[in-house]
Amino acid sequence: MQRLSSPSTFFYKRVFPVLWFGLLAVFAAVWAGGAAAGRGEVPWIALLAPLGMMAFGFVLFRRLLADLADEVWLDGRQLVVKQRGEQSRIDLGEVINVNATTMTNPPRITLMLRHESARFGKTVSFVPAGPRGFLAAFRPHPVAVDLIHRIDALRQGAA
Repeated sequence: MQRLSSPSTFFYKRVFPVLWFGLLAVFAAVWAGGAAAGRGEVPWIALLAPLGMMAFGFVLFRRLLADLADEVWLDGRQLVVKQRGEQSRIDLGEVINVNATTMTNPPRITLMLRHESARFGKTVSFVPAGPRGFLAAFRPHPVAVDLIHRIDALRQGAA
């Protein structure tokens, strides 16, 4: 089996949100502690910045990270998708579209499925393994290109 998803998905989905909210909570607690200690006049409006950043982070994480699969593997003509401890196999013939984002961090590949899956719905999204960097952002991701070629070869063989 070949791993298609990045091992850093765990960091993006689990560690980074904890760091984001934790640091903002520490900032707000230190600010509130300083205000409660009577160290001068501290405007309560300053608390809106970390609260706003928490709300922004929550919406952004829900939109960009919550639906990412934990692991995606290629096993011959099937994709093995693992999410929240559950594993599912999806035949490459079930994939009708491969969409790869460019100029985003983390990069993202979304597979649109022919039939809705009970576990994943109509799409499977994941962070692909492979090259990163400034120049890589301007090219199609190699994992997406490989998947497109494999799916096209399957369709050509079936026609």
